[in-house]
Amino acid sequence: MVGGSSGIGLAAGVLLHGVGARVVLAGRDEAKLAAAVDLVSGGGPSVCGFPADCADEQALIQVFDRVESVDHVLVTAGGLGGAGPIDALTLDAVRSTMDARVWGALVAARVAAPRLPAGGSITLTSGIYTMRPIADMTGPIAAIGAVEALTGALAVELAPRRLRVNAVRYGGVDTPLMRAATGISTDAAMADAGAGTLLGRFATPEEAAASTLFVMANNYINGQVITVDGGQTLV
Repeated sequence: MVGGSSGIGLAAGVLLHGVGARVVLAGRDEAKLAAAVDLVSGGGPSVCGFPADCADEQALIQVFDRVESVDHVLVTAGGLGGAGPIDALTLDAVRSTMDARVWGALVAARVAAPRLPAGGSITLTSGIYTMRPIADMTGPIAAIGAVEALTGALAVELAPRRLRVNAVRYGGVDTPLMRAATGISTDAAMADAGAGTLLGRFATPEEAAASTLFVMANNYINGQVITVDGGQTLV
C-alpha cells in the first residue's frame, strides 16, 4: 500500500491481512506508519512498513527492493491541496498536488511494473469531483482527473506484461483526509454532513477499501474507473 498509514489504504491493509495476505505499507509519517503496522498486524509478523514519500522514485525503489515479492499495488497517497479560486491559485500549490497525485501514481507504476508477476495489478484512486465538479477545486480536480486518464493509458501499456491497472473513484469517505479537507472534526458533524446523501451517510474506510480488494481479486477487470460513492453522483 503506497499511502497505507491511514484512511482507505490502512483499511485495505486490515482487510487484506484478514484474508491471509502479506501486507507492506509505505508512508511518509514514520510514527503513523508504525501505528498502522501494529494495527494491521495485531502483533503478528506478516506486516511490514517502510517510510517513503510516494513521489520519490528512489525511496519507492528501496521499498520494493526490500520486499521479496509483490502481487498487487494500491496507491492511495495524495491529498486535496491546491484548492481555491482560479485567480488565487499559485503554481506551487497546484504543483504540490500534482506531484502527490499524478507523479506519485506514475512513480508507483514505474517502480512496480518490472517487479509484478503476470496477473498482478496496480490500483489507483480518484474522486467523484471529476464527475461533479465544485467551485474552488480546480487544482485538485485536475490532479484526480489526470489519475483517471493515466489508468487507461497504463492498462494499455502494461497489458503485454499481463498486468492490470484500475482506479476506484470514491465519493465521500470518513477518513482523516476528508476531515482535514472539510474542517469536520467530530463524528456528529460528519453524520450531519452525510445526511443529505442518497444513503444518508458517507462511507466508512472499510466499505471504501472493500472495493479495492474486489478489483485486485477479479482478474478480468482492467482499465476501469469504478465509482464507489453510495449514489452521490445521482443527486
